[in-house]
Amino acid sequence: MAVTSHNLPIIIDVEASGFGRGSYPIEIGIAMGDGVSSRCYLIAPEPEWQHWDKAAERVHGISRATLQRYGQPARWVADQLNELLWGQTVCSDAWAHDSSWIGKLYDVVGSHPRFRIVTLREQMSDEQLHYWQPARDQLTRAHAQRHRASTDARLIQQTFALSQRFAKESFSLPLSR
Repeated sequence: MAVTSHNLPIIIDVEASGFGRGSYPIEIGIAMGDGVSSRCYLIAPEPEWQHWDKAAERVHGISRATLQRYGQPARWVADQLNELLWGQTVCSDAWAHDSSWIGKLYDVVGSHPRFRIVTLREQMSDEQLHYWQPARDQLTRAHAQRHRASTDARLIQQTFALSQRFAKESFSLPLSR
């Protein structure tokens, strides 16, 4: 799939109850390929989803009580994702974690994602990867953002576009090490 600044990759980002064994998805953000549209879904914990990491809560700012009050049922979120992303390829900058949490969402409802998740790295040239961190640093400095799934998905997508532009223009940036 050729990706240009006019055809951005669809980005998925997942916030979770913690990391590692027992963690589960609590919020899923999608930045659509038009570079403008996005979706965000809070997920109510399933009865068997008990793991909760207070450190993760401090990072994403979502309490378990908030999920229980405002989260949508896992079945509804899985259905919404399938409807929105049917047959498409979506990219993740943390593929190992995000695909695992998406798998957990679909497992708990006895269904399968009707879209494919790939690592964002597959969509990037080595030159673009070279500009990734400077582009991300520039965007992060320019926009103070909260750490939430849809905001992170948009930041990842904007970083992709800017690093791509830098690579095409052979932009001269001092690279931090």
